[in-house]
Amino acid sequence: MGHSQADKAATRERVLRIASRRIRTDGVNRPGVAELMREAGLTHGGFYKHFDSRDDLIAQAAAFALAEGTAKMERSAHKNDEDPRAGLIDAYLAKQHRDGPATGCALVTLGAAAGRGDSHFKEAYEKQVRTYLDLIAGLDDGGEDAHAEAMLTLSALVGAVLMSRAVADKHFSDELLKTVTDQLTRDDSRPVAA
Repeated sequence: MGHSQADKAATRERVLRIASRRIRTDGVNRPGVAELMREAGLTHGGFYKHFDSRDDLIAQAAAFALAEGTAKMERSAHKNDEDPRAGLIDAYLAKQHRDGPATGCALVTLGAAAGRGDSHFKEAYEKQVRTYLDLIAGLDDGGEDAHAEAMLTLSALVGAVLMSRAVADKHFSDELLKTVTDQLTRDDSRPVAA
């Protein structure tokens, strides 16, 4: 790749990284092209060297944001060698994740937009859901219920972070994270609280 091609690729990635953070904090409808390009240190006119349209940028930024989470999930799982599933749960339901939507899991922030999005957006979202399900199922002993357990776990993780960000009472938000963490990591030999 020539120097100018490498520069163009680096610039494109910088714009995608900025846009992926902005859509996770502000939603897919808010950041304008001029604003994103300014934040990247570029002019609005240079936008079309990298993207066909704003919709193209947003779709690519959403896919970028979704895919960025895979490495984070894998690192989280490996923080606890004794119980990788618990490590992943602890990291996902941490207050830092709740308080950092710009760099947090895009499944939480982009779910509603994906539900209203076009087929490409839905496919990118689905691909990430399936990737996480495989990752989580692989952390368990691989029993016949591993896929179903992974679906339940991922749904609880995404839902808990979404709700903990949406409520006004910080103590209640903390309680949501702690309770879901405790329930997902509880010893299965103990009875579940009613």
